[in-house]
Amino acid sequence: MNPAIDRNVTVDKLVFDDRAYILSSHESAGGRGLNASCVVHSFGMETVAVAISGGRAGRRLEQLLGAGCTYTPEVVRVRNEIRNNFTIADRSGLAVKLNEKGPELSATELQKVEKAVKTHLKQARWLMLCGSLPPGVPADFYARLVHRANRDGVPVLVDADGQALEAALAERPTVVTPNQQEAERLLDRALLTRGHFLEAVQHVRAMGARAVVLSLGSRGATAARESEGAIEVIPPRVEALCPIGAGDALAAAFVWAMALKDDFADAVRWGVAAGSASARLPGVSFATLEQTRSVYERVEVRAAG
Repeated sequence: MNPAIDRNVTVDKLVFDDRAYILSSHESAGGRGLNASCVVHSFGMETVAVAISGGRAGRRLEQLLGAGCTYTPEVVRVRNEIRNNFTIADRSGLAVKLNEKGPELSATELQKVEKAVKTHLKQARWLMLCGSLPPGVPADFYARLVHRANRDGVPVLVDADGQALEAALAERPTVVTPNQQEAERLLDRALLTRGHFLEAVQHVRAMGARAVVLSLGSRGATAARESEGAIEVIPPRVEALCPIGAGDALAAAFVWAMALKDDFADAVRWGVAAGSASARLPGVSFATLEQTRSVYERVEVRAAG
């Protein structure tokens, strides 16, 4: 719903009150949904990404998708200019991400997006609703799509924040994948300990999610599905160069694995492996299936008894 031109800069060091030297820079088509499609498709599964496009940045987005995109994008053109996002990362893994809020959408433009999603639902095995909503889009937009997906029997993952996530929970999505900060905002409390993480998963489930995968960065994930006990999924130690985008890889690999085999614990294991493998790559990059598999073999799944 809120794609961007991602401008990624790698520097020698990030410190306050001192200069940094740029080692490399590049731009790419970004946004959680586009990132997820990139991962799913690189793992060998067909995907369609529905994204808005408007203004000069939108034209550049379409050029980047046309030149380097191997999955199918469906672009819904809008009047206002889409976002530019900036990521600055150094060689030690420290990163700063600066995101614009995105364009105002008219009611007609919003209807076009909703129509495009509903059209593809007829052939979909999963629906992923990813990222922030642009300014002025009703907070229940994702909730309406969750309702439609449930009606059509299509499993749906929501990877969102704030009011959009809270509204979607009321429609009982198949799974939600908040990171620690998003879960803290949703529950209005700090999450600091293992016990906090386990409680948070159960609280979010009680709000309506049939399953929850709480992404914890280098600590892996805590997860639970209805009628099953909670699990902790722990990755091996890896040298993280840029953790930004790891959550997108986690959500995408989880859906890929669930589409192949309805094994919740194993799908979370694949998700954690993809996030960890992507975090150890420079810039905002996503691990291949083989890179992910090498980490997957060392990911541990524990019952949270």
